[in-house]
Amino acid sequence: MTPARKELNRRDFLRLTAAVAGGTLLAEPVEPRASERSQRTSIGVGDLPKGSAPAPVATPHFPDRLHAFIWRNWSLVTVAKMAAVIGARPSDVLKLGLAMGLPRPRSIPRDQSRRSYITIVKRNWHLLPYEQLLSLLDWTPQQLEFALREDDFLYVKLGNLKPRCQPLKFATPSPSALARARQIASVLKEEFPRPILDDGEPLFHFVKDLSSPVKARERTGQASMVSPRFCYSYFALYGDPLLDTATDPYPDGYLARLRNCGVNGVWLQGMLSKLAPFPWAPELSEHYETRLDNLRRLVARARKLDIGIYLYLNEPRSMPLKFFAAHPELKGVVEGDYAALCTSHPGVRNYIRDALGQVCRAVPDLAGFFTITASENLSNCWSHGNGRGCPRCGTRSPADVVAEVNGSILQGIQQAGSRSQLIAWDWGWNDAWAGDVLRQLPREIALMSVSEWSLPIERGGVKTSVGEYSISSIGPGPRATRHWQMARERGMKTLAKIQAGNTWELSAVPYIPAVENVARHAVNLRNAKMDGLMLGWTLGGYPSPNLEVAAEISSAPDVSADAAMQRVAARRFGANAGRAVVSAWKQFSAAFSEFPFHGGLVYAAPLQLGPANPLWSEPTGYVHSMVGFPYDNLDGWRAVYPVDVFIAQFEKIAAGFERALGELRTASGGLPMKRAEKTELGRELDVAEAAAIHFKSVANQARFIEARKGLSEAGKGEPRSALVVELERVIRDELRLAKRLLAIQSRDSRIGFEASNHYFYVPADLVEKVLNCRDLLDRWLPTPA
Repeated sequence: MTPARKELNRRDFLRLTAAVAGGTLLAEPVEPRASERSQRTSIGVGDLPKGSAPAPVATPHFPDRLHAFIWRNWSLVTVAKMAAVIGARPSDVLKLGLAMGLPRPRSIPRDQSRRSYITIVKRNWHLLPYEQLLSLLDWTPQQLEFALREDDFLYVKLGNLKPRCQPLKFATPSPSALARARQIASVLKEEFPRPILDDGEPLFHFVKDLSSPVKARERTGQASMVSPRFCYSYFALYGDPLLDTATDPYPDGYLARLRNCGVNGVWLQGMLSKLAPFPWAPELSEHYETRLDNLRRLVARARKLDIGIYLYLNEPRSMPLKFFAAHPELKGVVEGDYAALCTSHPGVRNYIRDALGQVCRAVPDLAGFFTITASENLSNCWSHGNGRGCPRCGTRSPADVVAEVNGSILQGIQQAGSRSQLIAWDWGWNDAWAGDVLRQLPREIALMSVSEWSLPIERGGVKTSVGEYSISSIGPGPRATRHWQMARERGMKTLAKIQAGNTWELSAVPYIPAVENVARHAVNLRNAKMDGLMLGWTLGGYPSPNLEVAAEISSAPDVSADAAMQRVAARRFGANAGRAVVSAWKQFSAAFSEFPFHGGLVYAAPLQLGPANPLWSEPTGYVHSMVGFPYDNLDGWRAVYPVDVFIAQFEKIAAGFERALGELRTASGGLPMKRAEKTELGRELDVAEAAAIHFKSVANQARFIEARKGLSEAGKGEPRSALVVELERVIRDELRLAKRLLAIQSRDSRIGFEASNHYFYVPADLVEKVLNCRDLLDRWLPTPA
């Protein structure tokens, strides 16, 4: 079988796919304030990144690009706005939409618009040039440039290129286009006898549900075992949440629900120049007092529920090269248009120390901070391993610099007399010098390590190792174990970073119901004497059974994985149905353990889109992007796995989920249950079924691409006939999966959503997949003969 390869982590993937320098990991997709713009070069549309600018992918299932534009924006943008973008009258747009069988458009709530800009960008990436995309969003070039560069690497997720789209101008469609639109309406009536897209649960309805008041349950023994147990908001917007409070990342109802799942900490991004005066450019810190006031209020609200607030620090932030014209003595390593603030300069270390002190004095009840000192972003001169490029840091070791940065942060906390905990996360530390960092860190600092990192696995006969973001693999792995041991020998506390809720293995569901895997991992970490748990990065913060089971295990020294699952299931579904649910959780876990994990695979394959990813009759020629567009790049999807193994593994997972679902439905049918328990069980079934559909669709899409390739190479005769039969089978199955997933998403707005990507798909995309499949069957697929 294929030999093992080095596992790719998130930073490796980003470096392979883009040259991204400077900026923030979590940044606002809004236009910088005037004071911030003064630090940046004014840009126009022509300055926005284009990359190789290939032709956009085809959409032959629509009459033309105009109809595709109207379809894809129908549920996200007002008719008036669409009309303005293409130079039409609203009545023109309405007429064309209704002619395709779309329902009369709903109003677009302001909150939905604020929360769905990434979804809008992705849906129009292959349809509109930048000028019209800006008009659709009501953004300036600065806003879009800021979002593409800094909104969790959005441009990387879009493929590091902008398709070469011509301006889309309204013109009365041709008779053939109008006939094709009527044909689409006819297909919709045939495939969906009942009305679609007009009576489902509104997008983002889950935000209202999770924010509604709920009583927090009293819990006992939480502080005695693994603590803190902290996670990120399920629906927070990237940006400046401590200044822009219109979209609260942690409303009281949501905090109470997390508390009921045993969470006792939450985190959000912090940026020192926004929380304390930046001495070399004070205008960058405009409104820092307001942010501190809002942080203090959030901390006070959360404390009422015994939940601590943690700030993520990735400091010092790099600065544009023009900044260093006035401050050349601070300039460190250069990457692109940015350079590091060199922490070997005492003035930079003093700034870090003093800024932390000011934050801690202003918000004395902050639970803590955690740092990443070797992230995707350029921060200290050794953060990307290029410290030799700095005249000061080049004479020092990476360990010296990284330890010193963390030490400066600790000094600020201590000088303020704060009890805030400082956690140093070893994410991105090179194994060659990680031990040297640990030997230099002050003992008061706790060490956090990704539990499953470097865990060896074998799937379908292929040996490889896990990087991070895995529920299918049960840690801890050797890297974390080694680092924790070194830290403990110095008297430091240790924390494990896991993904308890979901991962990039599948983030389009609120949690992956492989609960036994999570429970076994939690038992292992409790037995490994962990002091605390980070329950997830920016994904996985839904108040799920997964989080609750992890808390049950972390709060008691002897509870088993099975007992913890039984307790949680009984609370959620009642004692009778709870037993059936636990049996299903075990089966889901066994099936999910077949996941063919590889760091490149989880970012490349169509895991998040599932059946919403189109099928193309001809190769697109596009390479997959990170999480955003998988296209049809099967060789990129499969990473180290041969095609047959890749397909077989996903079919195993899907089949295991489907079997467990069938047994759960049978076992729970007719059991006496309260109304709330029945509702909870129905939602559990929906999550599991959506997961099964995604996994099956990945296998289907791979089979389609292989059969399409075979058909293009085959001559006449029996082999060609067999390929046509296989293609028809796969297309029809994809059509059925799209309809099944549509039914689920229409009643459950959580499906398809993830905070850093917004909606991977909306119901209209799943209906479009039906049109896509019907077009392939009716127009493209040859006869088997």
